[in-house]
Amino acid sequence: MKRLILFLCGLLTMSNLMAQSPATDFVKGADVGFLLGQEQRGVKFHDRQGRERECLELLKNDYHINAIRMRVWVNPRGGDCDKYALLTMARRVKALGMDFMVDFHYSDWWADPAKQNIPKAWLGHSFEEMKQDVRQHTIEVLTLLRDNGITPRWVQVGNETANGLLWSVKTDERGWEVKDSLGNTFITHSMGHIDTEPQQYAGFIRAGYDAVKEVFPEAIVIVHLDRGHLQQLYDWNLDTILKYGGKFDMVGMSLYPYWAIEKDSTLTADGIITNCIANIRHVSEKYHCDVMIVETGYEVDEQHPEVMEAGRRQLSRLIREARSATNGHCRGVFYWEPQCLPGGYRLGAFDSTATPTAIMDAFIQ
Repeated sequence: MKRLILFLCGLLTMSNLMAQSPATDFVKGADVGFLLGQEQRGVKFHDRQGRERECLELLKNDYHINAIRMRVWVNPRGGDCDKYALLTMARRVKALGMDFMVDFHYSDWWADPAKQNIPKAWLGHSFEEMKQDVRQHTIEVLTLLRDNGITPRWVQVGNETANGLLWSVKTDERGWEVKDSLGNTFITHSMGHIDTEPQQYAGFIRAGYDAVKEVFPEAIVIVHLDRGHLQQLYDWNLDTILKYGGKFDMVGMSLYPYWAIEKDSTLTADGIITNCIANIRHVSEKYHCDVMIVETGYEVDEQHPEVMEAGRRQLSRLIREARSATNGHCRGVFYWEPQCLPGGYRLGAFDSTATPTAIMDAFIQ
């Protein structure tokens, strides 16, 4: 009898492990931060048969998208991507039974490798005060979600923080960074720049991490860098975070072959994907954590269908190898703003009639 009990316990343990295996828990996701604005402007989405469909339902049921990522800004003009917009989308995501990722930019507008502009309300604060700002903002937003029955599965502390977090550059009247003739920006506040203030950068990451865990102890906290094909970037940045006391549970990567090739014409899309998959294996082994591709995108050119077919092939390969060639440590792939129409953003995945292009077929595999 004892042997039978041990045997049954062993089967139960194996069953649990199989249920939790990466093969059955690989996420296919989409960042749809523009969706509310599109709907407010009257955009109507359609399936391939021309039938009008609600966008999230279309993504889930036709393309197997099972998770949604949404950015949140601190005090944005007009309320775009503020905490209330985040809550509105989170409720819709929950109603569809999809997982949810919160992407904190810690800025009043776009934060990316070229700029991490300090929110206007935080300007002039000391390092200690700004750590408290990060903590309070994180707790405030996540508490709003929790109080409304929303539990995010993942939370990003910072967006594409390759060069640090909470450092400002000179901007024009629209908010875009001003560059010199060589493409360099003019840094106005270097508070959390990784080159000059690595301890402060790591401190902000740690402040965000601890704040997330205070509200949602089980949430997976992500540090997000761009250019997933550049191993040296990840070594340098993540080593810096850990050296100065920062923490993370998972590493998020952006991978955009289109933009990488635009900057370096010697690169190829397939080479970039190959290097990214290798980097995922490297990061997961070195830092003992899982990895997720939280942003990717491919060009829509309605006059040249072969361009979309190339994008479908590249995305299909990325999803396939992220799932099968990373020793189970890549937990998913998110497309950034697939529902965008070509006139606004060239790397969406819908056409000018708000209908999915061939690129989206990569998710059906």
